[in-house]
Amino acid sequence: MKIAVIGTGRIGGTLGQRWSAAGHDVVYGSRAGSGTGPGGAPVLAAADAVTGADAVLLAVPGGAVAEVLTALGAALAGKVVIDAANNIGQPEVNSRAAVAASAPGAAYARAFNTLGWENFADPPQGAVMFFAADPAARPLAEELITAIGLEPVFAGDAGASGMVDALLPLWFAMVQHNAGNRRVALRLTP
Repeated sequence: MKIAVIGTGRIGGTLGQRWSAAGHDVVYGSRAGSGTGPGGAPVLAAADAVTGADAVLLAVPGGAVAEVLTALGAALAGKVVIDAANNIGQPEVNSRAAVAASAPGAAYARAFNTLGWENFADPPQGAVMFFAADPAARPLAEELITAIGLEPVFAGDAGASGMVDALLPLWFAMVQHNAGNRRVALRLTP
């Protein structure tokens, strides 16, 4: 599948490299608009990166999401948009409402926002990724979570994004209580 990763930082770069290693066609969208990104994948202008993409990962700082969505809006129609951005300090940590307003034809998923990038680069054994997704986005989100090496755990439709977001402060607290060790993840046991 073709995946457009909007953002070349640690989250986007790590996920993009993992998906590329799993056999997916990854391109990065960036303000730079050209060059080579993490793992050697091409960097394009964001609008060019999403052309022909099956999935689009928003992996930019939370404050930049509105600008990205304004630029991409209609180009996201019919695509699965995975929101990994965190709007820290805002009433809504996720960008679900902004995606719905800018790209009403997109299928939304909330994932990859509750763990540090280190857990994507080398997932701890048995680690899970909680996610929320529109029904049309769920199968693709599960496939991409599995490709990273995490177990997907469905928390509910896109309306459950806030429940997924509630895990972020828990993860930060666990990191602090483990002397700053960011290789901390969650696991479900039967």
